[in-house]
Amino acid sequence: MNLIKVFVNLFQFNRTNWKAVVLCFLAATVFWLFNAFNKSYATSVRFPLRFDYNQDRYVPIESLPHDIYVNVSGNGWDLFRKSLGFRLPELVIPLDRPTEVKKIVGSTLAPLLSNQLNGLQINYILNDTLRIRLDDKDSHTFKLKPDLTKVSFRKGFGRISPVVIFPDSVILEGPKSLLHTIADSIVIQLTARVVDESFHEEVEIVIPNSEALRRNPPVTSVSFEVGPVEVVETKILVRVTNMPVSVKSTYIDSVNLTVQIPKAQSNDFHLSQSTISALLDMKNKSKGTYSIYPQIIGLPEYAEIISLDSLIVRFY
Repeated sequence: MNLIKVFVNLFQFNRTNWKAVVLCFLAATVFWLFNAFNKSYATSVRFPLRFDYNQDRYVPIESLPHDIYVNVSGNGWDLFRKSLGFRLPELVIPLDRPTEVKKIVGSTLAPLLSNQLNGLQINYILNDTLRIRLDDKDSHTFKLKPDLTKVSFRKGFGRISPVVIFPDSVILEGPKSLLHTIADSIVIQLTARVVDESFHEEVEIVIPNSEALRRNPPVTSVSFEVGPVEVVETKILVRVTNMPVSVKSTYIDSVNLTVQIPKAQSNDFHLSQSTISALLDMKNKSKGTYSIYPQIIGLPEYAEIISLDSLIVRFY
């Protein structure tokens, strides 16, 4: 029993004694931490990375590496702060000839970066290779062409005015090699919908795989008037040009044409039908059989071609 009492009394402290024990424990912990952090250690740290080049003349084709992993040695306090992201220096890699450099081997960067680490010593670079794609900066103006294939009209309605797109062009700025792969006109896709009234839509100018391009402007507006329409079928006389004099040919002297016109222009269209003709160009045609769509001339601006027959031409 005496032994048990001694053991119990050993762990009986009043509140003042417990505070003293806690303070002693904290003091010991702080002393141990200070002692440990004053030693030298090695660890891997991710540093922000920046490439230094003339940004007025060159532009990335794809995103450049924005950080680099480096195994470094140094004071415990410095490594602790940097491992938490505090006061991390931005490492800079200069590029004197940006378009000629395609990749940088990580092991070659230690001498370049060693004087940028504020007292830390580089052991080795963890990144195997940094891949870089830079090109000459260029700009070009492209025409905008609206695509109405997804827009449909309520029965008896249709487009009764030309399509107005404003602005009708966009300036693209970016890598020269990428700009040269884009066609002269950029198609603007309209949202699928059924309309029976005047159309107006703000449309984003979308270029596939264009993360490296700047658009000016980024959006355009497309508008046209919608109203009652009618479909007219008619026969159009064919005029032949550039017929080779050395060969005989047979061709159809008229072609079927179907157009859509605004109902309000019906009388004007029927009065102007005699001025509409089909032009068949025989330039550079040798002996043989050809299926050719003629060019319609004299068609009023408000008339939209729905269908047009092709012509079979045989040269002997």
